[in-house]
Amino acid sequence: MLTLDDQQAAARHWFETLRTRICDAFVAIEREAGSDAAFDFIPWDRADPSGAPGGGGVRGVMKGRVFEKVGVNVSTVAGTFEPGFAQTINGAGEDPRFFATGISLVAHMANPHVPAVHMNTRFLVTTKRWFGGGADLNPPLPIAEDTEDFHAALRAACEAHPGVGDYPRFRQWAEDYFFIPHRGVHRGVGGIFYDHLEGDFDAGFAFTRAVGEAFLSIYPTIVRRRMDMPFTDADVAVQREWRGRYAEFNLVHDRGTLFGLKTGGNVDAILMSLPPVATWS
Repeated sequence: MLTLDDQQAAARHWFETLRTRICDAFVAIEREAGSDAAFDFIPWDRADPSGAPGGGGVRGVMKGRVFEKVGVNVSTVAGTFEPGFAQTINGAGEDPRFFATGISLVAHMANPHVPAVHMNTRFLVTTKRWFGGGADLNPPLPIAEDTEDFHAALRAACEAHPGVGDYPRFRQWAEDYFFIPHRGVHRGVGGIFYDHLEGDFDAGFAFTRAVGEAFLSIYPTIVRRRMDMPFTDADVAVQREWRGRYAEFNLVHDRGTLFGLKTGGNVDAILMSLPPVATWS
């Protein structure tokens, strides 16, 4: 049985390995499009408010011909939650110390027919230990085939891990979570969202890896399918207004944004999810 230190090291290694594989896959698409774009990787360190070392991460951003802006970040941080914020975190109410490691990805695409996407998976330790995360597709101009294929990949990942991967529940969770209350609209066409998978590290870790593999198997396929489609100025206008809604959600409602800011994370990495160009009409 893995010790806590071993569990933390294994999760961190997986997230960093997945980051490398995803970045390589995205760069390969840029090469197919005749672009020499590459990721710019910037390491950062976090100082815990107590003065103790707090870990850090690597912010990776690429701006290319296909990926107008994509960020793939990994971080491993530890320290102490602020007292008020600790009360909102699973298992941190009595002891505010924490450890967190994970990967976070957001891609905004140049062609409005290529859906933007978000993927995040993480392992957190307080007085409890759990996995969380998910992935959701965010097309400005939805295409049923892409939505169906994206959901099919995530459904297969869930069904391969019975007892942990509950696709109907996790799909509904995403529907409920990725909703913009003040607009009365969903952020995209959904996916899955899960949290607090605790109790069995091996099962939760295996499922979390499956979510990462599912994302890596389907999203590049969708990008290649749509990246050469012709589009109009009207399509771009729809895309940019939709991006405004995306920015509103991430700044007002997203829990990951709040977690990063409340734990002294790298501001540029936290806000890399914001689109490069958006409009409000």
